[in-house]
Amino acid sequence: MGWYDTFRNTKINYFLINIAVAIAPLIYLYIKSLTTSKFKFKKKYWWHFSLAILYVAYRLSIYTYDALQPGFKDTQNGILKIELDEAYVQAIMGYIETPFMLIYLAFTFQLFYNYRKKIIQYFSNTYKLELNWILTFLVLFGFLFVYGTIQDIIGSRFIDLGYQQRWWLNLTMAIVTLYVGVKGYFTDTTKLNKLDFAFSPKTIGIPEDANIFDEEKSISEEDITTVRDLMETDKAYLNPELNLSDLAKMANMSRGQLSEIVNTAFNKNFNDFVNGYRVEAFKDMLKENKHQQLSLLGIAQECGFNSKATFNRVFKKLTDLSPTEFLKNN
Repeated sequence: MGWYDTFRNTKINYFLINIAVAIAPLIYLYIKSLTTSKFKFKKKYWWHFSLAILYVAYRLSIYTYDALQPGFKDTQNGILKIELDEAYVQAIMGYIETPFMLIYLAFTFQLFYNYRKKIIQYFSNTYKLELNWILTFLVLFGFLFVYGTIQDIIGSRFIDLGYQQRWWLNLTMAIVTLYVGVKGYFTDTTKLNKLDFAFSPKTIGIPEDANIFDEEKSISEEDITTVRDLMETDKAYLNPELNLSDLAKMANMSRGQLSEIVNTAFNKNFNDFVNGYRVEAFKDMLKENKHQQLSLLGIAQECGFNSKATFNRVFKKLTDLSPTEFLKNN
């Protein structure tokens, strides 16, 4: 950009710090804040930034030392910047940053997919809670991380890459950062956290230290019949907002009991269990020629689905056919 040619004695090199060691834990904690009920930044989370804080402190210390040396104002880099930082520390950080980022990306993906697994055990309609934009961001960021790593290897081992070749990564990273920033800003995270809070034992009157999925009470045939009657006779699945707590209250059970019945007796997660009844109701309405009066989406909504995307995906999963293909074949 011509900075060094214009300002021959600039001290900018002391403050050009790779923030990967701070970005990685920030992304992890941001995803954690979205997928954890009533998330609060705890003091222990500062440990995630210990490496970044130490590195910034180190840079400031060598700047302070070099600034006290004679002739510093007439040069770009002082003695420690050249003989310590550029000779050893930057190379060491290059080896640290890649595995550091990789570990945090792995933990962030794990955090996100654990959240996905959790919501299908509780909600019957999960489309608005799936946070697909987060997955898009993580995939893009992961790709850019790999691209940046390959670029660094090529630049250090094979061809000297200047700013003209490297700026594409900076531009793309800036766009991805703006994407997640704008999308995150306009996402109603309060609503998401309230919905996620439904996982808390407090919401159903269970002691906080209780393990809601570790019930000592065995499953009885009567309990299974109760749940089946709620779905087949009372048609609880028609409520598009039906969740595990709602059905547990209707069955006069704890949600731990109900979850065990659904998972064990019916061999399904809660989401598949409820949507299975909705799909069967949809098929029954087609047999009654309801599609001559309503659109397929209209029928799906009558059966308890609350989005076209969820309906199409669930129907395809359970029948191996799209709703339109099923109608043509039947």
